[in-house]
This record gives sequence, structure tokens and C-alpha cells, in this order.
Amino acid sequence: MDISSEDETVSAERIRVLHVAEPAGGVDRYLRTLFRYTDNKRIENILVCSQHYAPGDYEGLCDAVENVDMAHEISPADDMRSVAAIRKLIHKYSPDIVYAHSSKSGALLRMADMGISNKVIYNPHGWAFEMDVPDKKKKMYRQIERMQTPFTDRVICISRSERRAALREKICTEYKLSVVWNGIDTDEVKKAVPVSREALGIPEDIPVIGMAGRLVEQKAPDVFTRACALIKRKIPSAYFLIVGGGRLRPQISDMIIRLGLTDCCQITGWVDNPYSYMKIFDVGVLLSRWEGFGLAVPEMMYCGVPVVSSSVGGLREIIADGRNGLLVPPDDPEKAADAVIRILDDQALMDHLRTNGRRTVLRRYDGRRMAEEMEEIYGEVLC
Repeated sequence: MDISSEDETVSAERIRVLHVAEPAGGVDRYLRTLFRYTDNKRIENILVCSQHYAPGDYEGLCDAVENVDMAHEISPADDMRSVAAIRKLIHKYSPDIVYAHSSKSGALLRMADMGISNKVIYNPHGWAFEMDVPDKKKKMYRQIERMQTPFTDRVICISRSERRAALREKICTEYKLSVVWNGIDTDEVKKAVPVSREALGIPEDIPVIGMAGRLVEQKAPDVFTRACALIKRKIPSAYFLIVGGGRLRPQISDMIIRLGLTDCCQITGWVDNPYSYMKIFDVGVLLSRWEGFGLAVPEMMYCGVPVVSSSVGGLREIIADGRNGLLVPPDDPEKAADAVIRILDDQALMDHLRTNGRRTVLRRYDGRRMAEEMEEIYGEVLC
């Protein structure tokens, strides 16, 4: 996609925002929701995305899409090539605002934008120094963030927890920080048709416990799988569904075999519409080891699914323990299994969590609200 010359008169009256994104997953869903609900009479969105994105997914959602190869890990040679490519696109589109999504994109974009006259917004989507990595790496990530803050006009935090971490680690001054909670695409969730249990080989009358997320260390699919084995002992009829893909899939598949779950647990891999799978969950689980927000949790809530999640980062803000979901310690499959069994054994609790979970999303995590708040911030940074 590209901007045609006949659109120049219209686009000159709009705020042009060039977004740069390297990781897919939650950032991909965030961007699609943001673009869907942004007022395109006021805002012109251009996406510069990595090779992990499918440009066709953004047809009709933004004004232009460009692909640039971006290495996820630090690689000086590859990173410099990415910086040069991004800088070329900044010159091509001359945006009013450049907006980086994730730590890696934030580093690449701010290097590419040096000396260019525009405003810079950065959204880490979860601080890299909050990850479960060696202290030496955490220190390096903190230093990179601090060094690049002078080249940033606004830092968007997707939870209060993320804002507190920025202040605690002296990443930047308070006035540069804005909290804009993630929002979900409620229209897409409504339209999603539940997948057929029959097609998945799941009987209609048994409980389905599901996880939706990337199969990476952060999302702790290993902890979920261990919890599944414990649940199976207490509820032999239970079935388990892992919706997503990722580099840990071979290890999780092996774990499923070792724990004797082959006949009652399946991994779907990447799917086009995760909401269709969430809608057949009786209980949804996300046991992340760290999390800036955790988009899958409000998505499951809006699907009418009671949720069990780990008590980390932004997940603690989404879930008011006992009112709209249950919180458990990270890396604790026993507590996670107990929480799931508690919900399945208590219909009143299940109904209570379903109702309050949906209310929570409508009140705080709707995509329209997120887009409106971002539009206000665009106006503020340009003043």
C-alpha cells in the first residue's frame, strides 16, 4: 500500500503518524485496534513493520504499509541496515510524529530519526528491563532506555505498573510519561463465531481450559502445561487448548507427551481469529512471568470467559482478585490448577467472574477509548 498523489490535499490537513513495529503478537493486535478506531479524517497512519507482519492484514486500516527487516536480538550490522531503511522511509513520508512500538523498535526508530524535525512517541509495550533475564542484560536495557529518553517527546505506558517502573528506574521525568491502557477490538470480538468443538475433536459436555498467547518464556506455556496435568488428576474429563505458536512449541509438545496429556491437550498454532477459540473456553488462563499489560486477558473477559492469571505487572491492574478474575503467583502450577478447579466447581463464582470481567472491559479497556486518548496525545505533543 502507498499514498497516492490525489490524497495529498486531504493528508496535508491531517496529522501524519509513522508507526514502527518489530514484534508481532500483542503489538500487532494493538496496532490493528488503534488504527480501526482512529478518526482517519484527523489522523493519517503509516505502518513500518518487520518481516513478522502480514501487510494484507492492514488493508483499509491505515494509509500505507512498508516492510523493513528487523532482527529481534541486538545485531550491530543488521540493526544499522534497519536504521538506514527506516530513516529513508521517514524522509519519504515526512511524518509529523514518529511512534515506536516495543523496546527494539524504540531504539531503531530513535536512531533513525536523529536530526529530523518531528515529534517522537515511544511505547515499550512492557519494559525490557522487567524481563526475566540476567542482571547484566537488565542493566544494559535500562541504560539504553535512559540514553534515548532525551530524543523522546512522550513515553506511553500501557499500565500504571509500567509507569511506576519507569520512575523507579529513572528512565525519564514524570512529565514525559502518559498512561494509556490498551484497548481491545470489541467489534471484532462480537463478530467472532465460536469454533466447532466437533471439528477440534472436543466433546460438547466437558470443560475446556484454554491459554491464548505466544509460546515463549514470557507467557510461561510450560507452567500452564504442568497445571493442566494437575487439573486432569482432579477433573479427568477436562480438555486443554493452547491457542498460539512460537519457538517453544516443540518443547511444549514434548511436555504434553511426557505428562500423558496427548489425548486431551492440543496446540492450534497461529490462528487468524483467536477470539473464535476463546469463546469455547470455560476458563481462560495466562500465567506470564512478566507482563506490561496482557492483552489476552481482557479479550477473554469480553468473550465471557472467567480468567486465572499470574499476579505480575499490568495483569494485577486488570484483575481485581476475586471480583473479575483470580490471581496466582507466577511459576506456580499448583496454585494455578487450584484456581481453575475452584472456578469449575463453583457455578456462582463462574457467573460472577464472567459478568464482572465483561463490565471491566467495557469500562476501561475498550479500543475506542484507547484511540481517543492517543489522538489527544498527538495533539498535545504537536502544540
